[in-house]
Amino acid sequence: MANGVINTRSMIFTLYGDYIRHYGNEIWIGSLIRLFEEFGHNGQSVRAAISRMSKQGWIKARKEGNKSYYYLTEIGISRMEEAANRIFKLQPPTWDGKWRMLMYSIPEEKRSVRDELRKELVWSGFGTMANSCWVSPNNLEKELKTIIEKYDIEPYVHFFLARYDGPRENKNLIEECWNIDEINAKYEEFISTHSANYVIAKDKIDNKEMTQAECFVERAKLVHEYRKFLFIDPGLPDELLPEKWLGTKASNLFREYYKMLAEPASEFFESVFKEGNSLKKKDKEYDALEHELIPETKS
Repeated sequence: MANGVINTRSMIFTLYGDYIRHYGNEIWIGSLIRLFEEFGHNGQSVRAAISRMSKQGWIKARKEGNKSYYYLTEIGISRMEEAANRIFKLQPPTWDGKWRMLMYSIPEEKRSVRDELRKELVWSGFGTMANSCWVSPNNLEKELKTIIEKYDIEPYVHFFLARYDGPRENKNLIEECWNIDEINAKYEEFISTHSANYVIAKDKIDNKEMTQAECFVERAKLVHEYRKFLFIDPGLPDELLPEKWLGTKASNLFREYYKMLAEPASEFFESVFKEGNSLKKKDKEYDALEHELIPETKS
């Protein structure tokens, strides 16, 4: 029901966050390839994406005989937990009335670090007030400390806990740092598309016309689409949101849709996951292919 080509690496993140981290945090590459067959992806694209994620430090490999299992690193676990907390939050955070402000001056020779830092700040919910000046009304000290340590930039940054004293209102500051209208438009699009999909899926499930595998695909695509808001919605406190805010309506729709798909989707995932764990050398094709593109990383 959800349309469009899905990036393999991005969907792997979705599966780790929504499934794999709840099942011991690791999965056999053969099982992962089997799951991605449901999305129409081939083994080569899965192995290439896994290789890239391994090089980036999100996952590591563990060998058991001829089989390779991939598990989240500490950084990967932290990111998945942060994402899950934001995706499944029941209500906006309570605001303490203070602003977190980060300023930095990173040398040109560390330009690549500077570019990655910007992406991390946007993901965590910071907005830009000026060049190299980022702000957030949320308590992000823990996340910011992790980012600073990850990129080893302590000598180049300054962090302030501040209060905005005008001359305008706090909501005016929100409008300068984030494009709220654009975010609301994205939520409106999500609601329009997935309200229709929800009705279709519910009818199929009620009439037993939707398989567990189809529910798995639909749930994964739903989480994948909703997860995109983590990159544009800073998760502002209720006090700073506009009156006609559609984020709450989108969140309620997401939870209802997810709840409807959860059980059959999980049952399908478990069947593939458990079968992969019970296999030894039955699937020689997967065992042979996984050595072609994936560099092994000893944990």
